[in-house]
This record gives sequence, C-alpha cells and structure tokens, in this order.
Amino acid sequence: MKRTIVPIGPYHPLLEEPEHFKLYVEGERVVDVDVEIGYNHRGIEKLAEGKTWDQVPFLVERICGICSTSHPLAYCLAVEDLVDCKVPERAALIRVVIAELERIHSHLLWVGLAGHFIGYNTVWMWAWKYREAILEICEKLTGNRNHYAMIKPGGVRRDLNDEQIEYALKRIGELAAPTNMLIGAVSDDPVMGKRLRGVGVLPYEDAVLYSALGPTSRGSGVPWDTRKDESLAGYKDLDWKVIVQQDGDVFAKAVVRLLECLESVSLIGQALTRMEEGPIDAEITEVPPGEGCGRYEAPRGEVFHYVRSDGSNMPYRVKVRAPTFNNLPTFKVSCKGETIADVALITASIDPCYCCTERVGVVDRNGNEKTLREKALVRLSVEKTKEIIKKMGRIPTLYEKGI
Repeated sequence: MKRTIVPIGPYHPLLEEPEHFKLYVEGERVVDVDVEIGYNHRGIEKLAEGKTWDQVPFLVERICGICSTSHPLAYCLAVEDLVDCKVPERAALIRVVIAELERIHSHLLWVGLAGHFIGYNTVWMWAWKYREAILEICEKLTGNRNHYAMIKPGGVRRDLNDEQIEYALKRIGELAAPTNMLIGAVSDDPVMGKRLRGVGVLPYEDAVLYSALGPTSRGSGVPWDTRKDESLAGYKDLDWKVIVQQDGDVFAKAVVRLLECLESVSLIGQALTRMEEGPIDAEITEVPPGEGCGRYEAPRGEVFHYVRSDGSNMPYRVKVRAPTFNNLPTFKVSCKGETIADVALITASIDPCYCCTERVGVVDRNGNEKTLREKALVRLSVEKTKEIIKKMGRIPTLYEKGI
C-alpha cells in the first residue's frame, strides 16, 4: 500500500500550542511518526541570566501555567543545592500543599480535556467543576488561581494563617468523594473503556528506553517518582504511595492521574495538620560560585533545573528540562500501528506542554559553524539589514553606516 504523510499542526484545533507532527500512514494505519519542535521559543533560559537569584522564580513560573509551582520549586531546589541550604520544616510543608493543589488542578484539567477530545463532554464538565474548587483554594491561600508566587530560594514568600489552613482542610476534605465518583465513572464506563483500553500502548521496556517520565512512565509499570525516590523535604515524613499501572495504554495513564488526585488530597491534609509554628525562610543572603541541580515531580513528570553561579547576584547559567521533552519521543512506539483517529488522543495522553519543551539552535548552512553564537548572529543580522536597505533604496542612517 502506498505510504503518504498526514500533517497535524503546527496549528490544529486539538493542539493548545503550536507543534508539527508528521504521520506516515498506509491507508488509515500509522506506520511512523516524526515530531518537529521550535515554533514557540521564548528564550526563558537567556532571560534568567539578567535576573537576580530571587527574581528568577517569577520568570520560570511563566514557563507553564499548569506547572507554575513545579518550575520555581525545581529552580529553588537547584539554588539550595548550590548553597547547601536546608529549608525550614514549615516552609517545606507549605510547598507540599501548594504543589499538590497544582497536581490535582493539572490532572483534573487533563481528564476533562481527554473526555472532551473523544466527545464525552459530561466527563469534561464534571472534572472542571471539581477543578474549580481547587482553584478557589489556591486563590484563598496565595491570592492567585495560577502563578502563585509562593516559592523562593530558601523557603516560601508567605505564611499560611489559621483561617486559611482551616478553610483549605474543609474544602479539600469535600473533594475525596466526588473524585472517587469521577474515578468510578471513567473506569467503569464501557464507552471510555472501549475508546481508551489497548490504545497507544507504551511497553515497560520502551518507557525505560526512552526515559519516559511521570504518568507516562508510571502507566507503563515504571515505579519512579522524584518526590519519593529523592526523599524531598516535606514529603519524606508523610504517608503516601506511588501510583503505578501496568498496561501502558491511554486508559492506564488516565487511571494513574485520577488515583494520584486522591494521594494529593491525602498529602495536603497531612501537611496542613502537621504544620507547626516556625520560620518559613532560610534567608539566603549570598550565592557563592558553583553549580546546583534541582529535580521535582511535576504533574507531567520530573522537572530538572540546573544553575551555575559566578559569585554575582545573578545566575551565570540556568538550564531547564521539562518532562514533555522526554515523553514526546515515545510517540515513535505508542503511535505505530494505530489509526489516524486514535493518534490525536495518544499524543494528548502524555499531557504535552510544548512551550516547556522548545529548544532552538541556529545553524549556518553555508559556513562551517554548526551552531551560531551571539557574535555570529549579530553579524548575520547586520548583513541582512544592509541587504534589505539596499533593496529598499533608502538613505541609511548614521547607525546603519556604522558611525
């Protein structure tokens, strides 16, 4: 049968951000897939080099609206690794509360959208109804429904008072029953089962081979969760378990996310009740030369931040790796053999965030340099500007003449 290419994106109703997928198909069957990134690069890492150590959390918070605690938390863990700083216990527990609220928010958003993608809008409306309660708790505790601005190197920016803690405990306690109802509705519904079971299977071996992260790997039987395996402060003394499913299909990923919501409800309740009076900031006053790494289990999987210091009040280098960067290549396995109609759902099953993932490398195809650096880019820009001026036929300014 003749092989043809079916493009999805970079602009497509199912893609919340621009990305380009090439499906190589024979009839309705997908035999291979390629992914092209680079449509939405924002230069976050470069911008971080012009911010102070305490300003960077506000910047990396904007990498992703759904992971707006995960990125600053991973960054702050990297800074704390560099300065060898221990976060106060109360601050660590506040971090757990905010991060787990975000996890429930993210997972419910994904489950709702998954229902919407397959035309099951009842699931979408129920999931987003309960997500709204989470956003209201976030607003009560932080002042914001997204971008909470709570995490800073050494601890957190704001404390929680008794009224806020009591409110959060009451509202989070009301969430367990409807979450269980939603889990039952999704797992027992024959339409959902028929649509999701056995679709987009990522076997255990391939999940390990591709270094898949988060629910994408745990849905394939890989019991890896940075919160548990790294014994992160705030989590290590709390009672919770890593959710793992063995089937590796879209249904398994959905079950992992739903069951993790229940674990997050438990974690938030434990953190709020165990919180004792004490400082919320280790008060880092100086960052010495050196480097540090921070890892945190975001809703989509492990977020990694690397920082390097030259002893100044700004980072010399900040490097970010988001989980979607690892999970995207798994499509080479999970999409092969599936129909075109299922591929959109499979690509959505990793809960992709393309803004988090973007990388850019400018290559001089006519020269010897594989990746151009700043001076070369400036030189090419000046040459291109002169070429445009010449074509336009206007008189160049003094700046353009180099005076």
